[in-house]
Amino acid sequence: MSEATSSSFQNEGIVDRVVRVALGVAILSLMFVGPKTMWGLIGIVPILTGVIGFCPLYRVLGFSTCKGGDCSKTEA
Repeated sequence: MSEATSSSFQNEGIVDRVVRVALGVAILSLMFVGPKTMWGLIGIVPILTGVIGFCPLYRVLGFSTCKGGDCSKTEA
């Protein structure tokens, strides 16, 4: 499999990942405090993308927040 088609490509930097996880936890907390709405489940998306380090929308737009050796491409 070529490097461009590898599904294990990271396109999020460390700061981006930390912000995503923190924001996701804050949104997810809406299920337990405040309005207690199911919309809080949307918080799972930034948590997952932050933990994995890959954002599908970034890939579609050709965007990356990686700086230097901040992210690595895993070759198959």
